[in-house]
Amino acid sequence: MKKKEQRTSLGTVKAERLGRLPPYLFDEIDKAKRRAAEKGTKVIDLAVGDPDLPTPSKIVDRMKEAVGDPANHRYPGYAGSPALRCAIASWFRGRFGVTLDPEHEVLVLIGSKEGLGHLPMAVVNEGEGVLVPDPGYPVYENMSLMAGAEIRRFGIREENSFLPDLAELEAAGDARLLFVNYPNNPTGAVANPDFFNSLIDFARSRGVIVCNDAAYSEITFGGYRSQSILAAEGAMECAIEIHSFSKTFNMTGWRIGFAAGNREILKALAQVKVNVDSSVFGAVQAAAETALSVNHDENLRVYERRRGLAFEKLRQMGCHFFMPRGTFYVWARAPGGLSSMEFAVRLLERTGVSVAPGSGFGKNGEGWFRVALTRPEAEIAEGLERMAGLNLWTS
Repeated sequence: MKKKEQRTSLGTVKAERLGRLPPYLFDEIDKAKRRAAEKGTKVIDLAVGDPDLPTPSKIVDRMKEAVGDPANHRYPGYAGSPALRCAIASWFRGRFGVTLDPEHEVLVLIGSKEGLGHLPMAVVNEGEGVLVPDPGYPVYENMSLMAGAEIRRFGIREENSFLPDLAELEAAGDARLLFVNYPNNPTGAVANPDFFNSLIDFARSRGVIVCNDAAYSEITFGGYRSQSILAAEGAMECAIEIHSFSKTFNMTGWRIGFAAGNREILKALAQVKVNVDSSVFGAVQAAAETALSVNHDENLRVYERRRGLAFEKLRQMGCHFFMPRGTFYVWARAPGGLSSMEFAVRLLERTGVSVAPGSGFGKNGEGWFRVALTRPEAEIAEGLERMAGLNLWTS
């Protein structure tokens, strides 16, 4: 007699902590776009901030050269190549007037998202509070939840130029980590040195670690140049800033960024990383070193034209929007009577235009939507004309 085959069920494979995570906004947007495309709709994607402009040829040429170097075929150093870290420190000093020790105060990342995601695991104990902006980039909250943190949301609102109210931060309760993001995604708002000084004073008085997500630091308009939070007095005692090559140099697919600031915070972040990854491919690091010397003014001229076009079209349809001074986004009001998601779904289903619903960035994003200016002008114009054709703001 054959022995009876035994089978066991895996049951619920997913760890319980994953149940705390909401659906990831941009993954859901991608699924909705695919469904629309499968129906034969020509989709115009104004949702995701993925630059359509090519990576500058000087960076690509350096990459091609570096790929052929056998030294880059081996594991890179965990913290990033000394040459790239020195180049970052030099760029930071010239750009922001902040002196960094490249060995201890600069850490190379596999894109800024990776560093933002690993930071709560590095510095937050289970049950400790993390202050996250609402609306804000979903990774701050989602990865803090994964680390077992208690989320304390603080509002950023149009009446305060989408800057946090320090009184609200003080009333939010004890926290270990505070995320801010200027220039801001999704709103395009910017911060001035006085705000950063006040924020650092708050953090130092409360023993809070501050992380400024500065992925859009080089995409600014109207004579404004972004500041580094690390230039604020006392910032090196409690803060780090995370930067990205993705948006400035059209390198989203290359996956490289860096963190700079307090050495103890970076040491903790590096400890997580050595157990998770083996840093960035050496050839990409060599290309990033070259990128720091590349002029990106033409990018800004392209985005300036696209902004002007978007402003004109939105005004014509009677849509209220916040006038951004940074990023390549426009944060606009959804038509009355529709939630952010209802508007985004109706727009995609009826016109084939995809935008990011504001509610995907937090409760305070309800009633807004985000337009990304990362498509050619003709597509932006057509997309906004399709949107206007719904006549939702004039009914």
